[in-house]
Amino acid sequence: MQTKLSSETVKQTADRVYRYMLQDHSGSWGMDLNHWDWVPGVGVIAMLSYYELTGEAEALPELIRWSQNNLHLAEQVKVINAMAPYTVFPALYEHTHYPVYLETAKRIGQWMLTEAPRTREGAFEHTVTENVKFPEQVWADTIFMAVMFLARLSRLTGDAAYAKEAVRQLELHLSLLQDKETGVLFHGWNSEARNHLSAARWTRANGWIAVAVPMILEELEDLAAVPKETLERYQLLMRSLIRFQQSDGLWATVLDRPDFYTETSGSAGIACGIVKAVRQGLLEASCLNAAYLAADAIILKVAPSGEVTGASGGTPIMPTIEAYNDIPCYPTLYGQGLVLMLLSELSDISS
Repeated sequence: MQTKLSSETVKQTADRVYRYMLQDHSGSWGMDLNHWDWVPGVGVIAMLSYYELTGEAEALPELIRWSQNNLHLAEQVKVINAMAPYTVFPALYEHTHYPVYLETAKRIGQWMLTEAPRTREGAFEHTVTENVKFPEQVWADTIFMAVMFLARLSRLTGDAAYAKEAVRQLELHLSLLQDKETGVLFHGWNSEARNHLSAARWTRANGWIAVAVPMILEELEDLAAVPKETLERYQLLMRSLIRFQQSDGLWATVLDRPDFYTETSGSAGIACGIVKAVRQGLLEASCLNAAYLAADAIILKVAPSGEVTGASGGTPIMPTIEAYNDIPCYPTLYGQGLVLMLLSELSDISS
């Protein structure tokens, strides 16, 4: 089985999604690229993937322009969630050789190694920029938002310390968040209470790790060995996620609640992770069927304007599982970004 969509349709849709991101969305928390937070961070990570996977030449100057216009905002925030925009700096340095990218990346990398708050297990404590702290909490989001940056910095500099920390964080997050019963991940872990809070198997949390792990492994090479158990945990996660896919190709916003609404961004993250994992030999090729089915459904969620619909809003660990179904959907850079990453990944293998 393969996606029913032609390669041309995939590429044209990716272009619409990308161009919608570049429009002026000033004042929109979900769509404004011009601030320093995890939301535009996901956006620029996706734009870089779009450039590298499709060769869209104008994307690189857009990223350079974005970084020059927004770097001054970075000093206002130094929390784990706000590490996401730095993820593109190693690549920008390689493409431009502007010293500011390398110098800034090294400084932030050292902060993460030596100062970033950690839980008692040693996992990065999940903190956000909305003046809210979650002491002793581990969230799946952190792997995409911060650990991927460390892996890319390790490859750029050849410094194994960054790679080893990335591997350590993978081990910790997967071991603390993986549900023994289903194989998928809980949204978060409270290190003090020793529980998973509301114990929601939230789809986008799983999507962040699904797509980030193969991207991280691609960067590590021989800099740090990934334990066999960590790889097996990831493979179990991905095969388990496929079992929760709905008949329409998407995943419900909470994986094991098919009565909840289906959610676009998490579905795109999972599907993109599947494609990347198959490419790296982490999963068997038959798993691509699930990714193709998802892509067929996701592309229908892209409006003619390029707006990605059906992406749930910003979601902390909710007090109850039922509360996840009350999160409204609206346009966001992470919704656009995860869909753009999926379509970019599929751009050369669609028929």
